[in-house]
Amino acid sequence: MRRKVVAILIALFPFAALAADDGLRAVTHDDVWLMKRLSTPVVSPDGRLAIVAVTVPSYEEEGTASDLWLIAVAGDSEPRRLTATKEAEGGVDWSPDGKRIAFSTKRGKDEENQIYVLNMDGPGEAVRFTNLATGAKTPKWSPDGTRLAFESRVYPGAADDEASAAEKKAREERKVNVSAFEIFPIRQWDRWRDDLQTHLFVQDAEAGADATNLLAGSDLVSGAGFGGVEGRSNDSLAPVWTPDGAAIVISATTNLDEAAHAHTLYHLYKVPASDGDIEALTASEDWSCQKAMFSDDGRALYCELEAANEHIYNLTEVARFDWDGERTSSGPRIITASFDRSVSGMDVSANGKTVFITEHDAGRSRVFSLPSKGGTVKTLGPDGRGVYAGVQVAGRQLVGRWASSATPAEVVRINASTGQHTPLSQFNFELAAQLDRPAFREFWFENLNSHQVHSWLTLPPAFDEAQKYPLVLLIHGGPFSSSLDADHVRWSSYLLASAGYVVLQTDYTGSVGYGVEFSRDIQGTPLKQPGDDLVQAAAEAIKQFPFIDANRQAAAGASYGGHLVNWLQATTTHYKALVGHAGLVDLEGQYSSSDTIFHREIMNGGAAWEEANTTWRDESPANHAGNFSTPILLTIGEKDYRVPVNQTIAAWSYVQRMQVPGRLLVFHDANHWIMKGEEARYYWQQVHEFLGKYL
Repeated sequence: MRRKVVAILIALFPFAALAADDGLRAVTHDDVWLMKRLSTPVVSPDGRLAIVAVTVPSYEEEGTASDLWLIAVAGDSEPRRLTATKEAEGGVDWSPDGKRIAFSTKRGKDEENQIYVLNMDGPGEAVRFTNLATGAKTPKWSPDGTRLAFESRVYPGAADDEASAAEKKAREERKVNVSAFEIFPIRQWDRWRDDLQTHLFVQDAEAGADATNLLAGSDLVSGAGFGGVEGRSNDSLAPVWTPDGAAIVISATTNLDEAAHAHTLYHLYKVPASDGDIEALTASEDWSCQKAMFSDDGRALYCELEAANEHIYNLTEVARFDWDGERTSSGPRIITASFDRSVSGMDVSANGKTVFITEHDAGRSRVFSLPSKGGTVKTLGPDGRGVYAGVQVAGRQLVGRWASSATPAEVVRINASTGQHTPLSQFNFELAAQLDRPAFREFWFENLNSHQVHSWLTLPPAFDEAQKYPLVLLIHGGPFSSSLDADHVRWSSYLLASAGYVVLQTDYTGSVGYGVEFSRDIQGTPLKQPGDDLVQAAAEAIKQFPFIDANRQAAAGASYGGHLVNWLQATTTHYKALVGHAGLVDLEGQYSSSDTIFHREIMNGGAAWEEANTTWRDESPANHAGNFSTPILLTIGEKDYRVPVNQTIAAWSYVQRMQVPGRLLVFHDANHWIMKGEEARYYWQQVHEFLGKYL
């Protein structure tokens, strides 16, 4: 059967069967999905070693494997596999002496993730240190290596682990399946919220030692608005020990219950590791401060700071506090104040004089350095390509993960002065060497607001400058994101291009990496201004590149990109076909049913029911449904609570009412993303078939 499907696909898309003159072949979904996926590395205290989790994906539900690998920063030996188990390991932390690592995983009959410790000075198995009914994650060694802090999501009112176990059993046995709420939000991404709270625990660094809940009964957790920093699955307190080991600093909010009508503010709290009161280290109503980090000399505390104001977008900046050994002794000093970019990661040099930051910049993710007390920001490798992530100090060098459009992700060592990097791993080298995936081309144009707009072009396999190729516009989500110089496992531009298309990725107004003004200019025009940029980008690409066929154009996008696909459906007949995943069709309908809402009021200039506010009506594709005429493939995950399924059902209703050719795919087990391998492969088969029909 599969041979027949392949034959049909080749007949539909003859370009996909071609190979380049140098023997390279077109990218397939197998290549994209089965490419090994690397976590960001965790560097040892002496800077000589790094640990990275390597996931080997599979199309089979139980086939995916993820294990830890040890990498020598000097590059003088091959990476060595540390674990070989069915369950993945996460949250790796080195002991201060570098002789042990702690991580969270399931082993044997574990019902929940627990903290395991592995000796690094010889062969042996990891030993389980915790045994909590509610599980354990995010281990952090104390500075002297005698204790471990970690997190666990506990039941309200449970005084100890025995009470948690009893409550867990009672809930599993009850015959009523109902959720009760008195606050907002009630959902998060793909899960209904429960009443469990993430708490901070400490225990001696010994197997089976008693664990103490440091937050139980405190005023901090007593209110309805307490929570950690939200992630895609659950929240985290991002714990970090104070330099003297007397306390742990966490990031938390106390006003999550106000999320429907106010900014959710995160602040730093000092939690004593034994007895004592919890102390708020920051408490402003004008900004959030989270993800604490201490300098090695213990004199400075850093955090990621973001203003809470009337703007839809604010830069994430690095703030520094002087630390007197017990608390902050000064207000925040914004050391990145002169830099018009948003921080995505940071680390401090061993001597405390330099801060290294990672930030999006013009379709790249670059590494920058600046004095730890603020000053001139220096770009490391200003002419380089690609995307850096998880960059950490390793002695006098840096270590991180790097990928580019032409090179899959690997671990690299980075010169802290020049930015030149050296590969330390080759997990994907053999597969990548077979594939026809040339580096993206790029171009700029000036939009109608006089901003310079950046775009990437992905070329099809066996590309011939003398031929004409259809153009497919691939629209990124966000909107406060960007199309980066790297491929994407879910929305691969190379996989899209494999059918013989030139793929255009444009960082429309609202994208990041081009300064705060460009990102903020989307406020008040959530779809029209970005949509205008996209139409103009396609026209500019056709003007600059003669190999693009102006008569064969399509557009595709997911999440915010899906919103914009529906906007293009409502406002232009420019395209032969459209593909939209998880896109809204009605601004007010999305607002009233999503798991996040307040920022939408800021984006659109006020509440939807305010009569003077016309943005909600003018820029809702649903209000222009009479214009729908372009053939469209609509897809959605039924468990998507960020862009709930009703938005795609409504879009499909309008398409049917206007008798527009199309197809609807509802992935009943998917959330905001299509995460199962076979379903992802099916999705791409459907995309290629649909585009091939019209292009």
